Amino acid sequence: MFFLHRLWIWCKRFRHRCGYGVHSPSDFFLITSVIYEKHHYYAYRALKKRGFSSFLPHYRQKVNRLLFRLVNYYRPRTLIEVGIGNGASISYMRAASHTMDSVTIKGRDKEKTLRQLQGKLNELPVVDCLHIAQTPFYKEVFEQTLPHAGADSWFIIGGIHASKAKSEWWKQVVADERTGVTFDLYDIGLVFFDKKRYKQHHIVNFL
Repeated sequence: MFFLHRLWIWCKRFRHRCGYGVHSPSDFFLITSVIYEKHHYYAYRALKKRGFSSFLPHYRQKVNRLLFRLVNYYRPRTLIEVGIGNGASISYMRAASHTMDSVTIKGRDKEKTLRQLQGKLNELPVVDCLHIAQTPFYKEVFEQTLPHAGADSWFIIGGIHASKAKSEWWKQVVADERTGVTFDLYDIGLVFFDKKRYKQHHIVNFL
């Protein structure tokens, strides 16, 4: 059933493959040379292999390797991960940049999680990268971190279509005037904040 659902989604997104219809040179490069990059990095072999996860299918190995490539390309100085991927996502991102200051905040208590997040935010002038992984507090984490986002900041949001409620919230993020260019890769969403750029939304067939 899961496979048939993914196949149906892939067919719906067929025309959104390989950067077709994307006119921005920088966005086209991100799609074709980072998201769709086929190069097998040496670090892939060094990282523990994780297969399909029935609990968190949006953090399968293909997505974790994309997280590696994104960090490798943008080279954020700071990265905050809130929640969990499949236990490997943060390892992939850290492997892409050994000089990056990164921290994972995870917990089931909302007040404690948000308090820990705020404590880390207070230490930083700006958050280069935020990864909102599997957490029920994704809305609160997004809103709390937003004031700390700069023009070069970018957010990764996991499981943007994991539920109807999250899909509806993702639509609000895309339409939000505080966000800039956004990418819907189905398993994850990417949010950028450079307000000098024309606000656009791209759907990418990355299933």
